Amino acid sequence: MPISLVESLDHEGRGIARQDGKAIFIDGALPGEKVSYASFRRKPKYELAHLVEVIQPSSARVLPPCPHYGVCGGCAMQHLAPSNQLAAKQRVLEDSLWHIGRIRPETMLPPIDSQPWGYRHRARLGVRDLPGKGGVLIGFHEKRSSYIADIRTCPVLPPHVSALLMPLRELVSALSISDRLPQIEVAIGAKATALTFRILQPLNARDQAHMRAFADAHDVLIYLQPKGPDSAYRFYPEAGARLSYLLPDFGLEMDFRPTDFTQVNHPVNRVMVRRALALLAPVPGERIADMFCGLGNFTLPIARSGAHVVGVEGSPGLVARGNEAARANGVADRVSFQVANLFDANEASIAALGAFDKMLIDPPREGAIELVKALGRNVPRRIVYVSCNPATLARDAAYLVSQLGYRLSTAGIINMFPQTAHVESIAVFELVAN
Repeated sequence: MPISLVESLDHEGRGIARQDGKAIFIDGALPGEKVSYASFRRKPKYELAHLVEVIQPSSARVLPPCPHYGVCGGCAMQHLAPSNQLAAKQRVLEDSLWHIGRIRPETMLPPIDSQPWGYRHRARLGVRDLPGKGGVLIGFHEKRSSYIADIRTCPVLPPHVSALLMPLRELVSALSISDRLPQIEVAIGAKATALTFRILQPLNARDQAHMRAFADAHDVLIYLQPKGPDSAYRFYPEAGARLSYLLPDFGLEMDFRPTDFTQVNHPVNRVMVRRALALLAPVPGERIADMFCGLGNFTLPIARSGAHVVGVEGSPGLVARGNEAARANGVADRVSFQVANLFDANEASIAALGAFDKMLIDPPREGAIELVKALGRNVPRRIVYVSCNPATLARDAAYLVSQLGYRLSTAGIINMFPQTAHVESIAVFELVAN
């Protein structure tokens, strides 16, 4: 069994060692450790490996609290102390900006940190019925596998949701369509918890009675989804509490559907929005764009400042709910939403939106290269970029700086997903005066 000294962590939280000039990526290994490992994939320039034994442990190594850690693929860094996770994520951001974008921020923001456990307000749980092999399993996928991990508790879920994992097994086992129900999506709001069951055939009367009894016993909302996400509908109870999240710094309540995109970590989202608005510094009279605006997570707080904001989003459903939220929160007179596919943006389509003083960009993992290339000559003087992928942020940053005349004034990480290697970040670009 080969033994090696681990040098660093990669962007997926794996330890990196080197043997005979080849990089070895070792699941579960930490920098400074001497470990033995077993490779499961070999390529000419690198290998992927399992950790076999820690011979000399790092002082940052901790005992993972989850009994399913190492099998379940939901977390990758429970063996690393939370403060060290934060430092590792900051290195990923800094390394990405430099090695991909050849750029460094003038200053680094203090990290936005999170409670390490019980933070996950959204989750997509796989379901599999295995008659004769233990029955129904509900949870996340195993590492590098399509199999559902046999998890009975989950410390990254809020305790009341973790406590539902075993009762949900009993519920699904009692249904006539237990083998036709592949997924349960969890969405937690400020006033209610919703479970959306993906069903491949309709429930019979007995199934419906089981669902209603479960909702009553566990105080949850039940949604059924027969087709795509937009087909989800509220099954039981038909009235009462609704799904929403709060942005108390701005006096906002945002309603959402259980299959809508919302941030996984609501407390961190509140801090992130507060920081983004402080960096954007909107003032009355300014015209500001919120690109990839979704439901209006940043759009409505910007409108609270008195500025006029144009939210641009590709999903007509999200735009409709953004308009509803603007009316419900009394800012509709300062908000306009546009449906547009920003991945197909060009100079003409962006120019048609009019001139903007400032811009906020919050794209998915693919980044916003089409948008930044389409900004043309009439560029906003400040851009606040919220990213969920350091690599695409770095790529887009390089274009903004080298081609459009911006400077990267500041950047920092947002620990939206503790115990995982996922890195969210925020960056500010200022137009350099001619």
